[in-house]
Amino acid sequence: MPAPLTEEQARQDHEKLLDAAEALFYEKGIRAVGMDEVRAASGLPLKRIYRLHPTKDELVVAVLRRRDGRWRGRLVAAAEAHADPRARLLAAFDWLAGWCAEPGFRGCAWINAFGELGPASPAVLAEVRSHKEAFHRHLAEWSGAAGLAGPASVQLLAEGAIVTAAISGSPDPARQARAAVEALLAGGEPRSGI
Repeated sequence: MPAPLTEEQARQDHEKLLDAAEALFYEKGIRAVGMDEVRAASGLPLKRIYRLHPTKDELVVAVLRRRDGRWRGRLVAAAEAHADPRARLLAAFDWLAGWCAEPGFRGCAWINAFGELGPASPAVLAEVRSHKEAFHRHLAEWSGAAGLAGPASVQLLAEGAIVTAAISGSPDPARQARAAVEALLAGGEPRSGI
């Protein structure tokens, strides 16, 4: 009989599992990746994987939740490195452009999960909504501090930039969204071509 797992080994196994599942789900899509592929990539037996997450949906939720903490942490750190409220809001879009330019960028993991699973998985849908609400709260806070009347335009510019950057394979939509936000902050209309 094998020795029971220590708490540290269980934590390491869980991180290995989440690392493997996140990389596979983001690169290939959730539905395209079977649990045998997750097992092979993580090096963990299926029995241990299912002990950690009894269903694939639970694994997807855990991956999205962990990714949310890292993703929003990086976004907030980039924006809040600026004391000036307008610079803070624009820095959020600079960060988005940098993220969209990263190797392997495939768009928003939460939009991708929603696109694949939609309302078929209430748990995943709840996690997607939670992420989007938190992201939009940050944008609303920064927009309000910068003097914009409402956050909806900024939120739509950010979401549209992320989706369009994934489809086009270019970070240019995030840069264009930044220019549009800059125009909103100046009280004018965005330049043509944006």
